[in-house]
Order: sequence, then structure tokens, then C-alpha cells
Amino acid sequence: MTAVTEVARRPRTQFLWALPLAVYALSRLIQLLLVWWMADNGEVRSRLLAWDGGHFVRLAEEGYPTGYSYTADGQLTGNGLAFFPGYPMLVRIVHLATGLEVGTAAITVAWIAGAFAAILVCALGTRLYDERVGVALTALFCTQPMSMALSMAYSEALFVAMVAGMFLFAHRGDWLFAGLFGLGAALSRPTGAAAALGLAVAAAMAVYRIHKSDKSDSSDSPPIWHPILAAAVALAGVPGYLLWVGMRVGDLGAWFDIQTAGWGTTFDYGTSTFNFVRDALRTGEGWIQVSIAWMVIGVVALAAIAVAQRVWPPLLVYGLIALVLVLGQGGYYHSKPRLLVPVLVILVPPAIALGRAKPRTAALVLSGCAAFGLWYGSYLITVWHYAI
Repeated sequence: MTAVTEVARRPRTQFLWALPLAVYALSRLIQLLLVWWMADNGEVRSRLLAWDGGHFVRLAEEGYPTGYSYTADGQLTGNGLAFFPGYPMLVRIVHLATGLEVGTAAITVAWIAGAFAAILVCALGTRLYDERVGVALTALFCTQPMSMALSMAYSEALFVAMVAGMFLFAHRGDWLFAGLFGLGAALSRPTGAAAALGLAVAAAMAVYRIHKSDKSDSSDSPPIWHPILAAAVALAGVPGYLLWVGMRVGDLGAWFDIQTAGWGTTFDYGTSTFNFVRDALRTGEGWIQVSIAWMVIGVVALAAIAVAQRVWPPLLVYGLIALVLVLGQGGYYHSKPRLLVPVLVILVPPAIALGRAKPRTAALVLSGCAAFGLWYGSYLITVWHYAI
């Protein structure tokens, strides 16, 4: 291969950040305009800080509680210990460093993290496939039905930035950064455990390659302990936070008790999700319930296609485990679309198809998906009266 051909195949630096950033910015602008149009009195800020956003803001202001919380009648209820520290810690840092009001700092951190997530998702898709697939993956990520979470004071944007960066650096063999991003993901959301397992798969693949290269006396391989250390650092994140909560409360199972009491998120191996889908399709009341049931069916089908397409194993393992964690737990069914936002692997099959389609066809399909997805998320945080 000539040097000219190699340069031609190398992703353009400006492409890897300018185009995904433009896609992200346009999607956020349209999303915010829709929220303004649909919200009572055009009130946008309160919608961006609603529900879990209030917990994150309080954590950034006041820190974590020291024990369990109870209702007036003595029943255990949820509190801030259910939320991992990565996002509220960044909000607090921005608040103290800039003097921004805490709610404004929370929205600012989410928006900036979302921009980095879009850039890193595009870079990952481009590295695994090509530029067109990278752009399609980014557009799908930024406009999926609950991409609204990327604009809210929620941790999804930060988590996806960490996950995409982790896999990008792992694929490049930059294990120091892969481990740090993996730890960041693990300290941002409980699904970080799935991300860490995905990184462990990437590390195992690297160790196998290094072992083979050692036998062939190659001197180009990194030390074998680099990928092992990266995986170990990432794997320590979620257990480390759960242990900290347990020691703070005085009960090692405290995090799980708080989650169950506050949000009903017990893992029941998919029984609740199966019953929900069955009941929604048979006797469902309201189109939101039915639409989410069809989304659940759709993401399962897309995951099966991703397996058939042999998506890069670390990304596939992460995506499948994350999907099992979302669909395998009980809790509010109307939170499922938001919890699916970081499960990137379900976006890979349509991104590949769109990347291979004619540009006009891809543009029309992506425009249609964006119109529905951005409107859907806006509806759920304005007209819909339940937490997402």
C-alpha cells in the first residue's frame, strides 16, 4: 500500500470533530425549540432540571446523605446515595470554578459532555467501520427517542462520552486512557459495570495478541500488564462505589435497598418487562405505553442483528449486558427509553445500513428518525406527566 493511499484512508481530523459537533448542536437546538413550543408557558429550564435532575443538583450543593431516608410514616425511601458521583462531582467543580448557579452548572456539564459524546461516538464508529457509518451512528445517537436526556441535568451524556472514549482508546491500544475512561464510566452510572466488562474483553483480546507476538519475537507489542491494569481499574469502579455507600450507611446492601425503595428497580430477570410488553400489546392504555412496548421489541431485534453482524466483541458484550440490565429489571416502564440511550450496540445495525445506503436515502431516513425521536423526547418531558 502506498503512502498516498494510506493517507487517503486515514479519517480526516476535522471530520472527526466538526461534523458530529454540528449534528449534535443542530439536534439540541431543534430539541430545545420543541420543548419551548410544547411546555407550559414556554418554560424550558424547569423541564431540563426535572426529576432526577433535582437529585443531582442537591448532591452538587449539599453532598451525599449519611444514611437511609424515610417517609413521614417511617417507610424507607430513595435518596441521593442511589446516584453515582461522576456527574454531580463535575457539576460541583464547575459551580465552584465559574460561580454559575448549580442548576445552570448541571445543564452546562450535560451539554458539554453530550458534545464530547457525539464526537467520540463518531470517532468510534469511523474507526470500527468508516466515516459514513460514524456519521450515521452519531445522528442516530443524537436523535433517538429519548436523546432528550442529553440536554437535561442527567448523567447519560457524561456516561456515553466515557464509554465511547474507553472503547476508542482500547481499540487504538492506548490502555492508560482506556482504563481512565473506563473508571469514569464506572463512577458515572451503575451500567458502568457492563462497560468495564466490555473493556475486560478488549483487554483479553489484547493479551492474546501480545502473547502470540511474543512467540514470534515481535518487539512492537505493549507490555502485557497495560491492558490488564486498564481492565482492573475500570472493574473496580462500580464495586468501589457500592462498598463506599455500604460503609457510609453501615449496611453493605444499602445501595440496592435505596434503589428498590425509591425507584422499584429490582432485577427480576425480565419478568416485569415481559409482562409489561404482553399487557401493553393486548390491553394497553395510551399510546405511550404501546410505543414503549414496541421499542422494547425493536431493541431486542436490533441486538440480535448486532450479534449476527459480529460487531466488535467488546462493544457487543457491553451492549448486550447493558441491555439485559435495562430489560431485566423492574421499575417504571416509561424510564426504559432513557435507560436505552447509552446502549450503543443497538444503533450499530441501522448505522451500518445507512452508511451503505445512497446518501439521499440515508438523509431521508435519518431526517424521519430525527423528526420522530426529537419530538418524542420533548413530549415525554412536557405533556407526559410521569418521570422519565
